[in-house]
Amino acid sequence: MVGFASGTIPSPALNHALVKNYSILGLHWGLYNTKNPKLVQHCHEQLTELAARGAVKPLVSERVPLAGAAGAVQRVADGVTTGRVAVLLENGAAA
Repeated sequence: MVGFASGTIPSPALNHALVKNYSILGLHWGLYNTKNPKLVQHCHEQLTELAARGAVKPLVSERVPLAGAAGAVQRVADGVTTGRVAVLLENGAAA
């Protein structure tokens, strides 16, 4: 998981991790941008390339025109959105 838009940090089912033999790792992503911005840029480039290839597909739950951006930001702040909210420019491209 990345981020907790609802404001609630979920509690992982540790028994599942133990039985299925995987690890759970937490990190403060914002701190990376302070300590190693080049690493953040590198990760961004790799994720962008994966998305361009279709290897990862972010969930976009809403697409709103620029005029609806303020309401969309408020819904994100209120924690009532699921996935990404894309703000579209007049030509239909995402901002």
